[in-house]
Amino acid sequence: MNEDALIEGCIRQEPSCQKQLFMLYSRKMMTVCLRYARNKADAEDILQDGFVRLFQNIHQFKSEGSFEGWMRRIFVNASLKKYQTKKWNMEQSGMDHLDEGSMDPDVISALSEQEIMHLIDQLPDGYRIVFNMYVIEGYSHKEISEELGINEATSRTQLLKARKQLQHKINRLDLIHERPV
Repeated sequence: MNEDALIEGCIRQEPSCQKQLFMLYSRKMMTVCLRYARNKADAEDILQDGFVRLFQNIHQFKSEGSFEGWMRRIFVNASLKKYQTKKWNMEQSGMDHLDEGSMDPDVISALSEQEIMHLIDQLPDGYRIVFNMYVIEGYSHKEISEELGINEATSRTQLLKARKQLQHKINRLDLIHERPV
């Protein structure tokens, strides 16, 4: 069944189409959820909430853009809502005065995608969420500020601090790998 037929079936609330759509996209959307969640259980909750919202709103999809992109936005929003309902605090402490040395591109290219995602996951919630939204999902600072209820300057600051922390972590990894055994 092609994507358009699958979407039409989901609009008609056909369980077989909903199941097929879930099977087709659940792994990709779980990856999105894991980037925002602190643990797998939270990511699974977000995934479930995201699919509920998707099926409730699928009739609003207009074929002007990609379905996967539209869907991804639902899951990002579900992730953000999870943190807003926990009265998530964007204020973060520490790491304000990190050394601004440059990251060695060779060190970065030597890291696997999984290692990079692990480093991103170690960031404080505020930094991690803004970093994911801006760098990975492609949101603008204006969109981030609207979604999170913060001002654009806070979004920029959170992104800068996230990058500094990642830079610091990557530079530390480089030092560890350079030590003689």
